Amino acid sequence: MTVYTPHDYQTAATRHILTHPQAAIFLDMGLGKTVITLTALTHLIATKQTQRALIIAPLRVANTTWPSEIAKWDHTQHLTYTLATGSPTQRLQALTADSQLVIINRENIPWLIDHYAQTGRHWPFDTVIIDELSSFKNHASKRVRALLRARPYITRIIGLTGTPSPNGMMDLFAQYRILDQGQRLGKHISHYRAKYFTAHRYGNMTFTRYELKPDAEQQIYEAISDMTISMRAADHLHLPALTTTSQPVYLTDKQTRLYNELKKNLIATIEGEIIDAANAAVLAGKLTQLASGALYLDNPSRPSREYLETHSAKLAALEDLIEAANGHPVLVAYWFQHDLDRISRRFHARTITTAKDIEEWNAGRIPLGLIHPASAGHGLNLQAGGHILIWFSLPWSLELYQQTNARLYRQGQTQPVTITHLVAAGTIDEQILAALKRKDLTQSALIDAVKTHL
Repeated sequence: MTVYTPHDYQTAATRHILTHPQAAIFLDMGLGKTVITLTALTHLIATKQTQRALIIAPLRVANTTWPSEIAKWDHTQHLTYTLATGSPTQRLQALTADSQLVIINRENIPWLIDHYAQTGRHWPFDTVIIDELSSFKNHASKRVRALLRARPYITRIIGLTGTPSPNGMMDLFAQYRILDQGQRLGKHISHYRAKYFTAHRYGNMTFTRYELKPDAEQQIYEAISDMTISMRAADHLHLPALTTTSQPVYLTDKQTRLYNELKKNLIATIEGEIIDAANAAVLAGKLTQLASGALYLDNPSRPSREYLETHSAKLAALEDLIEAANGHPVLVAYWFQHDLDRISRRFHARTITTAKDIEEWNAGRIPLGLIHPASAGHGLNLQAGGHILIWFSLPWSLELYQQTNARLYRQGQTQPVTITHLVAAGTIDEQILAALKRKDLTQSALIDAVKTHL
């Protein structure tokens, strides 16, 4: 048990939750959004403003982070909770148990809403907390549509995220549609687009790009500012230095010619294998693989997920960086399964997936750890085990990118952190990194616009 002595920013965030029945909380990773919310829940339950609360979170976070935080603090350990993350039978038992909190993973939200609709039972949750609110950014997703059906029966709702607009301002619509039922940004995505964006259509109107109208960004900020607060870790925590750099990787002339042939013609022959990209999206994926050093084969006569190695330039660069680490543990983020296969064959490495892996990493017993952004993006505290992160291959998702970086660069890190990107020169790697930087500028402007000043 730990005695909770909140920082000023934590007290301010808790106060915002208590005074706003609809609250959007944008907190950088490491600022303690879980304990902030639990502190508010403790008060709401004690004062009978909340009878029963539903906490929606990513699966790993639901199963580990929320229960461990409840048990950790002196003022929250009395809270009772059940987990609705297992089988249908286990979920039903969690719902019928006498608990103040029910913690559920976001994938089970459609099931939960259907359960109450089909049985005709009263919706029991007057308070709902959505951890990682940005995972509800797709207005057409099943989880968003399902939660909107229950929204009229929810009295108090809290959305938590550190990445509110990972792909731009369009991401905000569905999140605020859930929080305020369309009061601020509207109830229909078509109206939101028409009011704030200009549509640019390409390819016989099969593809549309939306560009913010003049002054629209500021209008959106003003519309959401009353219910929203944001805080940056750099403003409130004393974190060590962060160095972000790129390590260029150079392909041979032959490899470059093959890359450019595929890019130009959407088809190329590599070591006797015909590589065919049906459209621009497929081409982008294949070019990213090619830059990384391997390509999945599309030949139906081949075994599923068989791939062709095209170069080892990134593996050689990774070996140099591991050697330069001089014995310090190194964490490597990869995107493709063939990245994992090839790294594991060349180096003695261990994937970080289970609680035991995390424990071993943080104890310093894993010299080379491997993580995938989609499975390690949320809820993992890896800062005790190392301070060096290398991106072998990059995702297009700013959210996954930032969340993965935050596994090391967060509260509790005691050493300067170095993040290095392996970038194949003259390839799509450069475009992905540039796109991440552009998205970060858009999101940073939003966060600054609603930043809380203590």
